Amino acid sequence: MRSKFLKVWAVILSLIATGCSSSPVGIPETLDSQIDRKLTFTDVLTSPETYKGRLVLLGGEILKAKRLKEGTQVELLQLPLNENQEPTTDLTQSQGRMLVLHQGFLDPAILTPGLLVTFVGEISGVIIEKMDEVDYRYPTLTVMHWYAWSPGTLDDSRGGPSFGVYGGTGIGGGVRGGGGFGMGF
Repeated sequence: MRSKFLKVWAVILSLIATGCSSSPVGIPETLDSQIDRKLTFTDVLTSPETYKGRLVLLGGEILKAKRLKEGTQVELLQLPLNENQEPTTDLTQSQGRMLVLHQGFLDPAILTPGLLVTFVGEISGVIIEKMDEVDYRYPTLTVMHWYAWSPGTLDDSRGGPSFGVYGGTGIGGGVRGGGGFGMGF
C-alpha cells in the first residue's frame, strides 16, 4: 500500500516538474516572464529606438560572426519561430536582419553561417552599416539567453521517423529490377 502511495506521488511530482519547466529552448523563468511577447520583429525593425530596453524572443539563421572588444557580434537573418520556438527553415519568411551582441567570448568558429538559433535579447538600438553597396539599418540586441539548434532537431526531422519508397526497372543486356523501402530516424 505504501509503495503504491509513493508511486502515485512520484507521478504527480514528475507531472508538476514537467509542467513547470520553462520553455523548449530552456529560457530561465526570470527572463521568460520579462519577454514582451506582443512585440514583433517588424516593430523592432521599424523603430528600434522606441523599444530600447525591452526583451524579445527571436530567432534566425547566422550569416556571420565576429569578435569585438565588448563581445561577439552575430549578423542574423530573422526567421519566424514555431510553437516550439524553432526558427523556420524557409528563408523567404524572413523580415530582415539584425546584429546580436553576446557580451563575452563566443568563438566565431562555432557560430557558423547557416546555424539556426533562438534567443532572448534586449533591444539596444540601431546601427547603419553597408550591406553590399547600400546602407542597411540593423536593429541591435544584446543577448541574454542563446539556444543553437543542431541540424538533426529541425523541422521535418523533429517529428519522428521518416519514410521513403523507391524503386525502378531497367533494360540493358537483360532485365534488371529494383525496389525497396527506406526508413530513417
